[in-house]
Amino acid sequence: MTPDQLSRSVLRSVHRAVAAGVLPATEEPDRVTLRKPPHGDADYASNIALRLAPAVGRPAREIAEILRPSLAAEPGVAAVAVAGAGFLNIRVDPGGRTAAVRALLAGAHRAPGRTPGARVPGPVPPAEDPAGDAARWAAATGTAPNWERRHSNPLFRVQYAHARTRALLAGARDLGLAPEPGRYDTRAEAALIARLGEAARVGGQAASRATGPEGGARLAYRLEAAADAFFDFHDAHPVLPRGDEKPEAAHRSRLALAEATGTVLAGGLAELGISAPNHL
Repeated sequence: MTPDQLSRSVLRSVHRAVAAGVLPATEEPDRVTLRKPPHGDADYASNIALRLAPAVGRPAREIAEILRPSLAAEPGVAAVAVAGAGFLNIRVDPGGRTAAVRALLAGAHRAPGRTPGARVPGPVPPAEDPAGDAARWAAATGTAPNWERRHSNPLFRVQYAHARTRALLAGARDLGLAPEPGRYDTRAEAALIARLGEAARVGGQAASRATGPEGGARLAYRLEAAADAFFDFHDAHPVLPRGDEKPEAAHRSRLALAEATGTVLAGGLAELGISAPNHL
């Protein structure tokens, strides 16, 4: 289940509540914002109830409780809980995570209406230009240019994460190991998939071009969060076999997730006019 698919599921729960008369008819939102919650095991959180509360005239938490059962019944949704002031914390079925990785690999987030299948190219990153890359990242984020190759530099982390995915794919080819999305059950895998979905969605909307510096900053932040989630995943789960270990399905599925990470990071960097080097 991709973020776009889940967004439509959230909207359907609102439509059903209005149609059933449980919520009063009001101007319904045409899109839903999803975020990875800062705590807990949920894959996504939606603030739809908080957005509806002023127009409906009821507490956001009460609205969230109304929407929760309908949303929990949607295909691909494993569980929904109400948190805080009225957030819907959503956990997707592991099979939905597999579908999300397939969609990211297929470039579905950059081609509306395309179904997962053969990989399609995203924006082509420009040639490597460290000083220019730093200047463009700084312009997008409103920070001072920084082209130091240090982990404290957000741009370096994003580019290094991309380079690491390329190195893993090269190593896999030497082993005759091909990526194949599988089950993603762990917290690190789920967190990475959620972060990739967020970054792909912002990048797929060409936010940096459509909304100017604000959109560029939003995209840069999503890429940084995805890169950090990749490093957490990479540290927790070996992507390639070690020593005499034989390749297994888990390695192929992790490799597919690493490839999806590289695809999203390269596409997002290209949207910002920044290179995505294969080696750093």
